[in-house]
Amino acid sequence: MTISAAIMAGGKSRRMGRDKAWLDLGDGIPIVRRVVAVLAGVADEVFVVANDPAYDALGLRVVRDRYPDGGALGGIATAVAAAAGEVVLAAACDMPFLSAPVWQLIVRLAPDNDVVVPRVAGEFETLHAAYAKSCLPAMVSALTTRRLRVISFFPDVRVREVGEDELRMADPGLRSFTNVNTPEELEAARWLVAR
Repeated sequence: MTISAAIMAGGKSRRMGRDKAWLDLGDGIPIVRRVVAVLAGVADEVFVVANDPAYDALGLRVVRDRYPDGGALGGIATAVAAAAGEVVLAAACDMPFLSAPVWQLIVRLAPDNDVVVPRVAGEFETLHAAYAKSCLPAMVSALTTRRLRVISFFPDVRVREVGEDELRMADPGLRSFTNVNTPEELEAARWLVAR
């Protein structure tokens, strides 16, 4: 089974007020480079889904979003269509504490499922999940009918939820699921790195 990893960088960073992917946590390493480093260790290829040419600086293939009005689902569908691998790990560009063991758990569950998605605090982590190529028709159908929530196509495919108990075996504090969307979250992440 070949694995692709797509860094989802199509958001507008409205709550942050500037592109959060390029912010660092006080050590000079942009968040997006942290994401690249972890994904490169678990996938056969890593690429970026983004419309901003700034991401060309990463030295990775940058795929323009085919569905710019499709939200996160459009970005994921773009990634699945563009990936060389049979399974695509979709990761948000603003998650500085991704964990290779969590991704390895998700990859181990992928062969028997179309979607492998963590569920933390009752919410699906759709931008920290694996999607098989077989999901693409259901994704495109959802986009065509303007059902833009990522989970809107889940009833049409085989979904494996990964609960907190399983996740904590790989990441006891569930830090992998930390997003940096606001200045306050950025400061909290910097505090974690500094201590």
